[in-house]
Amino acid sequence: MDINQIALQRIKLPLKSPFETSFGKVTEKDIIIVKAFSDDKVGFAESVAMPYPIYNEETTGTVWHMLEKYLIPQLLDKGIQEPKDVSEMFSYIRRNNMAKAALEMAVWDLYSKLKGQPLSAVLGGKRSEIEVGVSIGIEDSIETLLNRVEGFLENGYKKIKVKIKPGWDLEPVEAIRKKFGDQIPLMADANSAYSLNDKQLLKELDQFNLMMVEQPLAHDDIIDHAKLQAEMKTPICLDESIHSAEDARKAIEINACKIINIKVGRVGGLTEAIKMHDLCEENNIPVWCGGMLEAGIGRAHNIAIASLSNFSIPGDTSASSRYFDEDIILPEVTLSKPGIITVPEQPGIGFDINQELIDKLTVNEQVYKRDTVTFY
Repeated sequence: MDINQIALQRIKLPLKSPFETSFGKVTEKDIIIVKAFSDDKVGFAESVAMPYPIYNEETTGTVWHMLEKYLIPQLLDKGIQEPKDVSEMFSYIRRNNMAKAALEMAVWDLYSKLKGQPLSAVLGGKRSEIEVGVSIGIEDSIETLLNRVEGFLENGYKKIKVKIKPGWDLEPVEAIRKKFGDQIPLMADANSAYSLNDKQLLKELDQFNLMMVEQPLAHDDIIDHAKLQAEMKTPICLDESIHSAEDARKAIEINACKIINIKVGRVGGLTEAIKMHDLCEENNIPVWCGGMLEAGIGRAHNIAIASLSNFSIPGDTSASSRYFDEDIILPEVTLSKPGIITVPEQPGIGFDINQELIDKLTVNEQVYKRDTVTFY
């Protein structure tokens, strides 16, 4: 692959309404769009880092710094044969997975366009459509929450995920079950808001027949999750504490979870995501594709990876209109039928880029060429 230029654009994309988790409230998506150029083809990706280090240690600012000072210069200087070489090239750099992923995913999109194939097919996906769910933040009231759940069920979403935190946990889950019954596919996501001191409260979730409870304990823990899983009927799903296939192996080995959420940005890119997917499949651990409030480019990458066989639980890749009045791709992501998104058949991520909107929202941009960058 002859990658001769990389471009970055940082944009601020407003959300239709605030999205609240145990971390805090988000009103806009701060995004770095990465473009990788080869001849007349361009690969696109977006960083999923937040402006503040509250999901993990990375921020939009640190991602830009890592891309500009370390990752882009090295890629342009050394070159690669195929996308998996990007992951190997950056393996000596500690963490900074979201920065690595943003560049690697742009290379994957470029690679699949050069081959004239859909990204899903290049990754090994076989599905022509995927089932999707929806994530609901912490709402102002139970009534508001129930109204949101009702609307998403009417849209046919195959999984309802509700955010919980201390003081907003048993009551909202119980209210959903009372109104909509025991059979709707429901899960709770704690975003590491609890500790083993809350074990009895968390065990009370068992009565609600949840699909899973996601990352109830510390963001960097698997040991305490193993202790909790041994006492809970509800499957535990790990998210924040799994950064690699090796992390997943250790968690599976000690029975810290029964499900794993794969977020491509969190694990450092599509190459590592595939390794994790394959490992989980070999060990009968189902996986699903989590969301980071991605705009359309990131959403398209999620659709591609979710076409792999072991993504057997509906992911968080809802329609663009769930979060944005206008998305940065054309056409926007929509449901092709209730709770279903069609996997694009066009080369690469399968969507055109709404460059006019991106330029309108841009707060910073930079172009890097092979003969003008320096590796620090």
